[in-house]
Parts: sequence; C-alpha cells; structure tokens
Amino acid sequence: MTAIRDRHAHRIGITRRELIQIGYSGLVGIGLPSILAARGRASTSPVRPKSVLLVFMTGAPSHIDTFDMKPDAPAEVRGSFKPIDTNVPGVQVCEHLPLMAARAEKWAVVRSMTHGLPSHEHATHMLLTGIDKMPPGATHMASRNDWPCYASGLDFLRPRSDGVPSGVMLPTYLNNGYGFSGQHAGVLGAKYDPWQLTHDPNAPDFRMESLQLPVGLTADRLDGRKSLLAEIDGQQRRMEQWADRNSFGGLQDKAFALLTAGKVKQAFAIEREDPRLRDRYGRHMFGQSLLLARRLIQAGVPIVQANMGHMNTWDTHNNNCSELQNRLLPPFDRAVSTLLDDLESSGMLDETLVVMVGEFGRTPKLVPNVGVPNSGPVGRDHWAGVFSAVFAGAGVRGGQAIGKSDKIGAYPASRGFWPSDVGATIYTALGADPASTVVDQLQRPLQLNRGDVIGPLYSGGVA
Repeated sequence: MTAIRDRHAHRIGITRRELIQIGYSGLVGIGLPSILAARGRASTSPVRPKSVLLVFMTGAPSHIDTFDMKPDAPAEVRGSFKPIDTNVPGVQVCEHLPLMAARAEKWAVVRSMTHGLPSHEHATHMLLTGIDKMPPGATHMASRNDWPCYASGLDFLRPRSDGVPSGVMLPTYLNNGYGFSGQHAGVLGAKYDPWQLTHDPNAPDFRMESLQLPVGLTADRLDGRKSLLAEIDGQQRRMEQWADRNSFGGLQDKAFALLTAGKVKQAFAIEREDPRLRDRYGRHMFGQSLLLARRLIQAGVPIVQANMGHMNTWDTHNNNCSELQNRLLPPFDRAVSTLLDDLESSGMLDETLVVMVGEFGRTPKLVPNVGVPNSGPVGRDHWAGVFSAVFAGAGVRGGQAIGKSDKIGAYPASRGFWPSDVGATIYTALGADPASTVVDQLQRPLQLNRGDVIGPLYSGGVA
C-alpha cells in the first residue's frame, strides 16, 4: 500500500510550549461562564439527531477517473482508466476502486454536482458551509466574514453542555499560509468554532494534545486565566478532586464538568483499537483518520470532518492518472470501504450520514502538466461545471447513481445539485432545520442554509 505523503503541513493556534492543549474551544478565551451562556437555545426539532462524517477530498478528485467514467468518450477525455462493474447492475466505477465496487449497495453517487467557482479556497468554503456564493466580505483567507461551517451552525442551533463538542475537524487545517476560509464559525464568532486537530493519527506520537485552539485565540487572550487549565490533560483525577473542594456554581460548575467528562478524550486513544482493525483501515493518514472519526462519532460527536490529505492533496494538474493510481485511490478505496463495513457491523451506519466529496471536479479534457508544455495530455485542471459526491448511511438508498453529466463530463445533463443542497442534506441528517435563523456577532438574523435536501438519496429514482 502506497503511503500517504505529508504535504503542505501547517499548524495553527497556540503551540504546546505556550499551553498544554485542552481542546474544547469554549473552555478558554473570554472565560468559563461564557461557554455556556447560550445553552438555552436547544433545538426543538422532532427529528432524532444523527451523525455526519464528512470525508473531504481536499484539492478535488477527477470525477471522470473515479465515479463518473466516460468509456465511450475520446481518449483525451476518458483517460487511461477502465470502468469496472460494481455489485449493483448498471453502476460502474474506476478499476482502481475495487473495494468500493464490491460495496456499491451501501452507497449512492450524485453525478450532477455543480457550482461556478473553480478556485480551491472559494469552492472549499462553499462545500464546507453549504452555500453557493461567497458571503459579503469573505475572501480566500479565513476571517470572521466567513459563513459558519456545519459544526458551528449546529452548535449555535443545538448547543450542548455534556463535554462533547458539536464538531471536530481532522487531521489537517487547510492552509496556504493564510488558512482557507470556511473552516470555522465565521460570522457567528469564535465561541462556536469546532475543535481542530492538526496531527496525523497514524503518527507514533499522536495524542489528544494535537488539538489546536480555534483561529483567533492567542496566548495573550489566555493570560491571567486559571493556571489549572494548563494541567487538565493527564491529571483528570486531580481536577475532579479539586472541583469537589471548590464551589463555582451555575455555569462555572457546568464548564468544569465539560473538562472532566472524558468521553471524547478516550476516543483519541486510537492505540486501544484492535490492531487488526487498524490494519484493515490502512496504516496511513487516510485510514487512521477515518478510524479516529468513527471513534469520535461513537463518543457522541455529531459531526466530524476528515480531510483526506493536506491542502490540495487531490489537485492533479500533473500526471493525473498516475497520481490517482499510485498514490491516492488505493488508500482511499481501502479506508472508506473498511469504514462502511465498520459502521455497519457496529450498528452505526443507520445513524451516520457519510458524505465523500471534493470542492469541484477536474477538466473533462486532459491537459499538459503545469509548467511542462511538452509533457503531453496527462493532467487535469480545476473544473466546477460538474463533479460527483458519494453518500452512504442514515437512510440513504445505496446502489444508485443520481443525476448524470453530459457525454464528456463537463456539465450536468440532468438536474444539478449545489453545495447548498449538500448543506441542507447534512443539516437535516443532524436533526436541524436547514432554513433556521442564526444571529451573527452584530445581532443580524441570517438564514443558515438555502438549499434543498437531495431527495433521491432517500427515495430512489432519477433526479
């Protein structure tokens, strides 16, 4: 199995020398009571909340070379890969996805995803937040003008005080020296930021301290806070004894309860998993990230985003087919297939929506490698006209292809689905109304999402 190369690795937030990481973003910053000040806005949705695992293929894989092959198109369109039959009649995938092909009854592919921004930063923002155009003031760089990511939107609508965060992003922070927009709470404010993990779960030194504080929290803002917070990890028992002797009352007691709950901390002990299961996922970043994501969902985290690579890992401008065949598709195929089996065997697949998507697709025509004019047509550039997304679990009817692209995989040939529709599907799976109103830091009411649930995922039939 080809190992995943670490590319463009960047860390954000406070370093371990500045603070022993305690993880939960709200427990540091303005003060302990502020974390729980809005906990009364609990959701009244009658829908039982489910979990979502967003498998984000950063850099954007080629749809034509994975889940929407064009074997009858000209050679410069179809590339060098051959399609193979899945275990569902009429559904084919790339020959380098044999394990996914053997499990096609578990998943459905939407082949008519579309939007209009073929830039990594902007498209990432839209897919990670469920919007179809950039919000006012937002740019390619992370800022408080960004739209909130799914975990942040959920945290605003259904805050919790049981020590379990509303969302975790792992194992990388998508960063080009400035941080891609759309990865935190944006206009809702830092207290709704998700947990951010920035360390490979496959690394020998992986531990919970790899959690980073949200963007915007600095050591200066922590100065003067209770020094005990710097000793929490690894000294949970001492913390509990200390809390017993000191009455905080009200919100402060609840805040310290978050620190001592321990559920999520145990989920990070990935070394406790059966080594045979870890081997099946694959001893690489793709595999161990998905295993850790499953453990976090099992611990009660409602939404986990697992980035399949560092920034732009799937950005195959150069040697598209070679990169997919030798570096990207084998570990992806193995890890995701094992994830689906694991979720099913543990009874979690019915309660967990798995979404696999990149920020866009790749050009329907092969092009020369970037910077190598005489290399021949072997690369694929950015393409937002049409791309694919794969869904599984939480009531999704597997074994179907929804929507279709045209003959060369350039544009939808049926109804197009947009990032906002992905967002509506995710929020609904979490038991939240996508059209809910949230309030930004200036107290302005905003409609969280304007998309529609991708209905054929659940009802079957052609969109």
